[in-house]
Amino acid sequence: MGKTTGFLEYVRKDDPTRPPEERVGDWNEFHLALPDAARAQQGGRCMNCGVPYCQTGMLWEGTTFGCPLHNLIPEWNDMIFAGNRSHALTRLLKTNNFPEFTGRVCPAPCERACICGIYGSPVTVRDNELCIIEEAFASKAIRRRRPPQWSGRKVCVVGSGPAGLAVADQLTHRGHSVTVVEKDERPGGLLTYGIPNMKLPKDIVRRRVDLMTDEGVSFVCGVDAADPRTAQRLLAEYDAVVLCCGAGKPRPLGLDTAGVSGVYYGTEYLKSAVERHSFGKKETAVPTAEGRDVVIIGTGDTASDCVATALRQGCAAVTQLVRRPRADYLDKTGALPLDYAHEEAVAVTGSDPRRFGVQLQSLVTDENGNLTAVVTTEGDTLPCSLLIAATGFAGCREDVCAAFGVEADRTVRTRAGSFATSVEKVFAAGDMRRGQSLVVWAIAEGRAAAAEVDEYLIGYTNLVRTM
Repeated sequence: MGKTTGFLEYVRKDDPTRPPEERVGDWNEFHLALPDAARAQQGGRCMNCGVPYCQTGMLWEGTTFGCPLHNLIPEWNDMIFAGNRSHALTRLLKTNNFPEFTGRVCPAPCERACICGIYGSPVTVRDNELCIIEEAFASKAIRRRRPPQWSGRKVCVVGSGPAGLAVADQLTHRGHSVTVVEKDERPGGLLTYGIPNMKLPKDIVRRRVDLMTDEGVSFVCGVDAADPRTAQRLLAEYDAVVLCCGAGKPRPLGLDTAGVSGVYYGTEYLKSAVERHSFGKKETAVPTAEGRDVVIIGTGDTASDCVATALRQGCAAVTQLVRRPRADYLDKTGALPLDYAHEEAVAVTGSDPRRFGVQLQSLVTDENGNLTAVVTTEGDTLPCSLLIAATGFAGCREDVCAAFGVEADRTVRTRAGSFATSVEKVFAAGDMRRGQSLVVWAIAEGRAAAAEVDEYLIGYTNLVRTM
């Protein structure tokens, strides 16, 4: 390790952020970079543990513990401290295809596993990771990599979210010709449409897609594989098909919303906001929150992103209903953490938008079916003209599964320890196979599925499989 006593000498410093009252006025990324000297110290805090739990990548009591990609975290932390960013980059790219994504949107389960965090603050693993990859792009150290020869095998990846991109990236570098089909107008899946620009700028997604295109991946948008004719064509034209369509089927709200105008799911709302504010689309499926009383149901990243988006759209008021009690969210010091969206809400409205231990009981509409208010289980009536349900997901799209003939319930069924489905040469990866999960798990699934597909195509693989 670069600094034997670094974890004793240096305090944790997270990447600074723009003031919430400033950043809420635009859609630009709100994280800023640390100076190089401060970043080196953050790398020097790594203890280089004999057993680096940060790399474990496992589920512990239903929570991800350690990095699912098994990133070589102590190695590149050591290189950051030593000032050898190029070596840090090589170690990072050994395990992670897209550090620019995970460095921005991953909840950093690696830091929950950091030994430094037992009696103090964990190492800033995610920030260090982002620093390495962004410096590499800025210095032109990230260059096109094409395989020395092509295998002659053709693979179709259905879905261009993080799992699909990981599959495509891995198999292209193995020399297979990969085509990625996407139902939306632009590639990227939830990276493009499910995460607002201030957390993950769309030019960052576009930068990666452009690089992959330059390396040989073909992206074809506007293709809905739920059409049986499309599915049969893909099965006939390609040597293997990998389904990576996510698990975007929303969990039902539990109330009768038939004929009610003003009720939407979180993913619908965020997609429309991205289309409107990032891509200039004037007519979207979900109206803007401007001037509206907004109520958001749920917790987690999607709900927070909806809060932040509503604030930027100029909502009249925003309230977030959280089912579990406040005590469930307190940290080890007894404080209630504020994520970026709640910081912004406090700056704009003067109060935390969350109401804990509260659920929705009923809806109030006018004579035309327009939502006007909601009634909570506490008996309160809250003005509301835009209700957003960010309550999680119920599984994958049944129509895609039916079109390819694969067995599925909430997720696609695959053979034990395998990514192969019940249909010959059809594989599945990511949330579509795993269920709703993290971007980092989707990338890990995509990498592992690519290794299995590679072996299926040519009889062996030199791709490392960690799942």
